[in-house]
Amino acid sequence: MKVAANGVEVPWELGFDARRAPRRDTRRTLLEGSAFERHYRISDLAALWGLGRETIRKIVCREAGVIKVRFGRKKSHTTYSIPASVAARIHTRLLNGG
Repeated sequence: MKVAANGVEVPWELGFDARRAPRRDTRRTLLEGSAFERHYRISDLAALWGLGRETIRKIVCREAGVIKVRFGRKKSHTTYSIPASVAARIHTRLLNGG
């Protein structure tokens, strides 16, 4: 018997390889969890945090978990939807000087 990383004994016959063991995808969990929580627009966070809309847009535009909806081809218009958990993460990072 061989013991896996999670403590479960696996017979040698099954050919257990720790490198091929299923891993929990944190990005997928983040996206699934944020589907039903409150979402903020850039103007909402600007008003809550006392910052300008352009400042908030620059902060959230590349953040993981932010939903971006693009309209138009020539002059694109992008709407950002920021889940509450992502907003809390950004705010904590800003408070800690990051």
